[in-house]
Amino acid sequence: MGKIGKGTGSFGKRHNKTHTLCPRCGKRSFHNQKKVCSSCGYPAAKTRKYNWSVKAIRRKTTGTGRMRHLRSMSRRFKNGFREGTQAVKA
Repeated sequence: MGKIGKGTGSFGKRHNKTHTLCPRCGKRSFHNQKKVCSSCGYPAAKTRKYNWSVKAIRRKTTGTGRMRHLRSMSRRFKNGFREGTQAVKA
């Protein structure tokens, strides 16, 4: 078996995990020794984002998730954020 180089023979020796699941983004990008996520930048407060990768921004941006709060904002804004009133029966 070829042990020199980084080809087929070397793949049998690879059994240590450098990255595990990230608590914030859930991807397998959290570096065990550095304790930093290579995808979202956790534990930094701001999410990791670079303009040289437009496609990556598109995957993570607003509107790609559930938007459980923001989805109802446009309707509430249209009605002036009114609260505690009942609909008038026609």
